[in-house]
Amino acid sequence: MKLAFSKYHGTGNDFILIDNRGGNIRLTRDQIALLCDRHLGIGADGLMFLNTREGYDFGMSYYNSDGNESTLCGNGGRCITAFARSLDLIKFNARFTAIDGEHTAEIINKIGEITSIRLKMSDIDKSKIQELKSKIQNPKSKIIYHTSSLVPRPSSFVINTGSPHCLIFMEDTSAIDVGQEGRKIRYDTVFEPEGTNVDFVQILENNHLFVRTYERGVEDETLSCGTGVTAAALAYAIIKLQAMRHEAHGIDHQASGIRYPASRIGVEIPGTRDSIRIETRGGLLTVTFRHEADRFTDIWLEGPAEFVFKGEIEVNRETKDVRRKM
Repeated sequence: MKLAFSKYHGTGNDFILIDNRGGNIRLTRDQIALLCDRHLGIGADGLMFLNTREGYDFGMSYYNSDGNESTLCGNGGRCITAFARSLDLIKFNARFTAIDGEHTAEIINKIGEITSIRLKMSDIDKSKIQELKSKIQNPKSKIIYHTSSLVPRPSSFVINTGSPHCLIFMEDTSAIDVGQEGRKIRYDTVFEPEGTNVDFVQILENNHLFVRTYERGVEDETLSCGTGVTAAALAYAIIKLQAMRHEAHGIDHQASGIRYPASRIGVEIPGTRDSIRIETRGGLLTVTFRHEADRFTDIWLEGPAEFVFKGEIEVNRETKDVRRKM
């Protein structure tokens, strides 16, 4: 079977995009994993099918590089929007479905092969944002809960932004072995059976973060993760609220595990809109959202989606072999 594909990346998070509007392309888990293999296939963090969905511009089906269908991919949502534009399915606005429901996206501008896109994420109830310490009361958990810089600290959160994330705030993300430490948490019994993505977050200054992510399904650090930086921005907003409350009551905010005063962290004011700049190893993303009393609303993930190349590849159904032509 000859398969046409395009390769895109969003701040280093790279994907294979396949136009499946005809609905006749079926790939096995092994075939998807082989296509994503960086030595034997095209190479990518994941693969997406652009499908036909009645009432929408398109549907998005996302698979991790291990070949398994996965939850929402934020950078993937931006990349498939750029792919849809290349197919003349949309102009500047897209309305599509993903595994977690409906999403909208907006193309801000396009310069050469780089398209700046903002993706609307689902609203998040603050009551569903958990501090990690409430999750690891499970006696089978091997996560040690104290203020060491290399393990989960009091300023650690669990948030689902379309995909599950465990957020760990620390002073220096360069001090962490993301592959080794992230794997321990990803497979901890408290997150069974699906596991979790793990994000290590550093506060650079007010409304400016640096995030490194261990992605389940890839089973290693990726250069960027859209749902991860979104989760980091919302967890940071919770920390800002805590800092504001601590200072109001004369409590040392160092007890949270982050040794910054509220003046550096900033404050959270319900009803206002916030914009957080987030650096990753693959580039810069921005997350904007509105604070409400009980939830975060109007959440947008913004950043570049870049076309890399396109080609055709032979997929042998019996031997799982692939041969590239670009």
